[in-house]
Amino acid sequence: MSGEVGHFEIPADDVERARKFYSATFGWKPAPVPGMDYTMVNTSPVGEDGMPKEPGSIGGGIGKRGGVLMHPVVTIVVDDITAAEHKVEKNGGKIVQRKQPIGDGSMGSTGYFKDTEGNVVGLYQLPKK
Repeated sequence: MSGEVGHFEIPADDVERARKFYSATFGWKPAPVPGMDYTMVNTSPVGEDGMPKEPGSIGGGIGKRGGVLMHPVVTIVVDDITAAEHKVEKNGGKIVQRKQPIGDGSMGSTGYFKDTEGNVVGLYQLPKK
């Protein structure tokens, strides 16, 4: 599972406005995350587990613009964010936000880095079971 693009993020000055725009324009199914100014979006049909049914399809999120979320971000799924951070640095990238839990950690962990070209890219690690 490690290394695939599994998520995208779109920054918004007004998350509610962006949620309405993407829902009305593309039919995305928004799911606001309680306690966060963030909305998960399904871009294709999903199963009961919330995962896309169609191979190659990914979902994403719309979050408040700021910090590392200034431009659209692709997020890479990794088995271990800390190990990925070491590889990023070893290969010339720079960590801009070290691993941190999403909410209480039940949704997994995230981090962000800049690649050698200055692009901000996300990292995602599934929650520990």
